[in-house]
Amino acid sequence: MICKSLIGESMPHMAGYSGRRLKAMLRACLAAGIGVALLQLSANAQNGMPFASAPSQQKTAAPSNRQLVTPAIEQRVDALVKQMTIEEKLGQLVQYGDSGHAGRATLAKDAVDAPGKNPAPPTKVDAMQLAATGRLGSMLNTVGAERTNAFQRAAVEKSRLHIPLLFGADILHGYRTIYPVPLGLAATFDPALVTSLSHISAEEATTGGVRWFYSPMVDISRDPRWGRTQEGAGEDPYLGAAMARAYIHGYQGDDLSRPGSVAASVKHFAAYGAAEAGREYNTTDMSESRLYQVYLPPYKAAVEAGAATIMSAFNALNGVPSTENSFLLQDVLRNEWGFDGLVVSDYTAVMELRNHGIAQDAATAAQKALLAGVDVDMMSHYYDTELPALIRSGKVPMEAVDEAVRRVLRVKFALGLFEHPYAEGAEVTEAVAEHRPMVRQAAEESLVLLQNKPFGGASPILPLTNRPIKVALIGPLADNSKEMLGAWGRTMREPGVVTVMDALEAQAKQAGGSLLYAKGTEISGDSERGFAEALQVSRQADVVVLALGESSIMSGEAGSRAHLDLPGNQEKLLELIASTHRPIVLLVFSGRPLVLTWAAQHIPAIMEAWFPGTEAGSAIANVLYGKVAPSGKLPMSFPRAVGQEPLYYNQFPTGRPPFNADLSQPPGPDSRFISRYIDVPNDALFPFGYGLSYTTFTYSNVTLSRISVPLRDAERKDGRTLIRATATLRNTGERTATEVVQCYVRNRGASLEQPVRSLQGFTRVTLKPGESKQVSFDLGFAELSFYNNAGKAVIEPTNYTVWVGGSSLATEHASFEITPQ
Repeated sequence: MICKSLIGESMPHMAGYSGRRLKAMLRACLAAGIGVALLQLSANAQNGMPFASAPSQQKTAAPSNRQLVTPAIEQRVDALVKQMTIEEKLGQLVQYGDSGHAGRATLAKDAVDAPGKNPAPPTKVDAMQLAATGRLGSMLNTVGAERTNAFQRAAVEKSRLHIPLLFGADILHGYRTIYPVPLGLAATFDPALVTSLSHISAEEATTGGVRWFYSPMVDISRDPRWGRTQEGAGEDPYLGAAMARAYIHGYQGDDLSRPGSVAASVKHFAAYGAAEAGREYNTTDMSESRLYQVYLPPYKAAVEAGAATIMSAFNALNGVPSTENSFLLQDVLRNEWGFDGLVVSDYTAVMELRNHGIAQDAATAAQKALLAGVDVDMMSHYYDTELPALIRSGKVPMEAVDEAVRRVLRVKFALGLFEHPYAEGAEVTEAVAEHRPMVRQAAEESLVLLQNKPFGGASPILPLTNRPIKVALIGPLADNSKEMLGAWGRTMREPGVVTVMDALEAQAKQAGGSLLYAKGTEISGDSERGFAEALQVSRQADVVVLALGESSIMSGEAGSRAHLDLPGNQEKLLELIASTHRPIVLLVFSGRPLVLTWAAQHIPAIMEAWFPGTEAGSAIANVLYGKVAPSGKLPMSFPRAVGQEPLYYNQFPTGRPPFNADLSQPPGPDSRFISRYIDVPNDALFPFGYGLSYTTFTYSNVTLSRISVPLRDAERKDGRTLIRATATLRNTGERTATEVVQCYVRNRGASLEQPVRSLQGFTRVTLKPGESKQVSFDLGFAELSFYNNAGKAVIEPTNYTVWVGGSSLATEHASFEITPQ
C-alpha cells in the first residue's frame, strides 16, 4: 500500500485521524493518482484538515446524481474544460450579485440585494463586465427576465466560450404565490403536497430567469431561539428527511433540463441548526453519533433524492468551520454519499474563515475552502483574486480547480442552460390565480389547533357558529398583508394577499353577522394607545379573535431571540382582553414555537398559524368557521419556559428519571433528587406531533407481524420489511376529518443510549364519523438501526417498543425483540 506508507512517513501529524477518515483519504489517493492526492492532502494538512477526495478520470454516478454525471454530459464537460483559461475556470467558481457590492450602477427595480452587509467584500466588481469576459459563473438574488436576460446575453453572446450564467435566489416558500414558511409546511406532515408546492414555485421562478434555489433548508433545530428555525422542518430527523426529499422532487423533478425545473441547493451543511444557545452563526459541537443520528439524515435524504447542489454552513462543527471542513464536504458528502454536484459557500463564508481564526489572510482562506471541497465562492471575492497565485505556487493543484469547474459545468449542462439560457415566455410577476387553491390548502393543513375548550357551555369554542354574531378581530397581525408572507420575501408581492380581516369580514357578512376591528398595539414596542379601542370593541362582540405574534423579520436569518414571549405589549393586550370574560380565539403568527403558558391557562382556544402565505386569511377563516377541520401537527415542541430550551421529544433517558413524580409541584423529600426543574415541569406545553381536530380519534389494537427477528435478518440493508406495525384508527366524533397517524420506536439495551422514542413513520388518514381503518407501518433496517460513534448504522440484539398514535405522547404500543441468532 504505497499510498498508506507515504501518508504515514510524510504526514505523521495525521496519525490521530480515525480509521474511517484515513480510509476515505486512501480512497481519494487511489482514485486520483498518488501525486495529486498527496499534494492536496499536504496543502490542507497544515491545519489538520485532509482533502479527502480528488478528481478522477472516470466518473461513476451515484444513484442520486444520474442527472449530473452521464456520458453525454461528461464528454461536453471534458471538451469545454480543455479550452478554458485559468481566468475562465476561476470565473465559474465565483458568484456575485447584481446590486449592493456588484454592478450598483445597473441596479433595476426588480433586482434584489444580497442579504447582509457584514462583512462586506473588499472591493466592488462590475458583474456585467465579468459576465462579458467569461469571468463570472453565477449570480446571487438577481431576478426578473429583463435583468437575468441582460446579464445572460453578456455571458452567452460576448464571452469567448459562451458559457451561460446560473442565476440563484433564496426562494424558500414560493416565488410570487407564497405558501406557508417551511416550519408551517412541516406541520402538514404532507410530503406530497410539499412536492407539488415546490414544483409551482420552480415553475414561477424560471419565468424570471432563476434556475437555482438556495433551498431547501434542512437543518434540524431543537432550539426555537434560533431564528432560522422557521426555514426548516423542526426538531425531528425522520420528518426532516421526508420533507427534504419532497422539496427536491418538486424543484428538480426527474429531468433538470425540463422547463420549470430548478437546481436545489440543500443548506446548510452541516448542523447549523445546533448553534449553541440558539444564537445565529454560533458554533456547534457534538459527538459523531449525534451528528449522524439527528442532524445528517435530512441532508442525506436530499442527496439520495438527487439534489444537484449543496450549500456549506456558516458555523464551525467541532472546531472546524464548515467552509473548510473536509470531513463534511469530502469524507461524508462525496465519499460516503457519492455526491457529484457542486458545493457553494454561504454569503462571504470563505472570507469569514479569517474571523474564525482559521486563516490569517485571504489566500489561505481561498486555499482551505477550495481544497476542502467548496466549489463556488459566494460574494467573498477571494477565489478570483487569490487562486491564480496559489495555482502558480503549487499550493493549489490545477486538478483541484478543474474538478470544481467540472462540477459547476455539470449542473449547467444538466439544466439545459447551454441550449436554453434565457428566460422565455410570459413572466410571472404576481400571485398566480391557478396556484391559489393549492397554497390555500397548504395553509389550511399547516394550522395547528393547540387548545379548544368550552366557554360558558358544553361545546368547545371552535368551530365558530355560522349564525349572525358579532366578531371582534383585534391585534397587529389582523390586517397585515406583509407579515402574512414570512421571511425571505424578496420576490413576494403584497398585493393580492388575503389578510385575516379580509376573510373574516366576508365570512361574518355571509353568515349575517358583522366584524369589528381594532389594532390594539404594534407588533413590537410599548405602545398602549390602541388598548382602549380594543377593550371597547371586545366588549361589543360575541366572540373575540386575537391575531398576535411575531413580525416576519423576527425570525429567519439574524432573527435569534433570547425571549420567546409574545413581543412588545402583546402579552399585556392579551391579558387586558381576557379580563372582559368574552370567548377568545388566539391566533399565533410566528416562525418558531413561542412560550404560551399564560395563554394556555386563560384562553380557551389557541391556534398556531405560522406565516401562512398569500391565502392566509382564507385558510384561517375556513378553519375557524369549520369549513375545513384542522389537521396540522407540531413539528417542534412548544416550551413552558424558555429555560427549557433546547427542548425536544426524542431526548435520551437519564439515570434518575422522574417516573411518576408530580413535577407541577415543588420537589419534596421523595421527588427532589431526580432529573427535573424545581419551578416548571420537564415536559413541553404542547409536544411534538400534537394537534387537535374538530372531531375525536381513538387508537386501538397495535399489533406486530413478528415478536422476534434474528440478528442475521435484521442486519440486511436491502430495504426489506422486518416488522409491520398495525393499529386501528377510529373517528369517534361527529364530522369528517383528517388525522396524522404517527409511529414511534424505542430501542432498549443497545450499546449506546437511545432516545425515549423516535418517529419512524407517519401518514395522513381521512375518516368519516364512526369510520375506522387499519393503518400499517413497515419497519426495516433504516427505522430500527442507530449510528454508533464511528458514524456507522448498526442493529444490535435488543428489545423494541413500537407506539402508534396521534402525537409523541402516543400510549398504544406493542413490543418485539431482535435475537442474537
